[in-house]
Amino acid sequence: MVTNDNHQVSPVTLTFTEELSAGIYMIGFKRTFFFRAGQVIGVALQQNGPRRLYSICSGEQDEEIRILYKLVDNGYLTPLLSGLETGDTLWITEPGGEFTGDREPAVWIAAGTGVAPFYSMLRSGLAEQKRVILGNRYLEQFHFFDEFDTLLGENYIRCCTAETDEGAYSGRVTQYLAEQAELDPKLKYYLCGSAEMVVETRDILISKGIPFDRIISEIYF
Repeated sequence: MVTNDNHQVSPVTLTFTEELSAGIYMIGFKRTFFFRAGQVIGVALQQNGPRRLYSICSGEQDEEIRILYKLVDNGYLTPLLSGLETGDTLWITEPGGEFTGDREPAVWIAAGTGVAPFYSMLRSGLAEQKRVILGNRYLEQFHFFDEFDTLLGENYIRCCTAETDEGAYSGRVTQYLAEQAELDPKLKYYLCGSAEMVVETRDILISKGIPFDRIISEIYF
């Protein structure tokens, strides 16, 4: 989402930039503020330019703030971000948002770069009693695999639509959920992805008896 709200912005210098897989990038800069895992920041190329909101993809105690994004060819900001180098300047807002994690048992469900807030939660020590269901088209897009797999084991579920791999489900996240015999209505269900993915997933959860107020969502634009 592009925004021109009144939040103040501050300059930061890029200390990290990398293309993690085809079209998926990560950038980073030194952390100088406190945030809660799951929150977002606004990013702009100029002080008074339009800003795009991104989830922080770092733990609360990490030295760098990192942002994970997908290159969208006709997008407003990502084609420009992908050309940046370390030493370049970005303008950022203070962190905000209510899509934040806690220590209660929960299911984290994401597609694509929607994994970012959940990786932040994992890095912040909130992975205990969590189940993570992630969807991607290709296996190489399951970034942070080692950390999720080590901490969660069988509670880390990859749903891949274009490739097969031992231990990965062949199909979409929504298909995986629809095939589950039952889901625990006492858990919280966090959803992060496109509007279409979030709405479809929410409908499936509700059809399986999950109360609406146990579903917390964050839409990626």
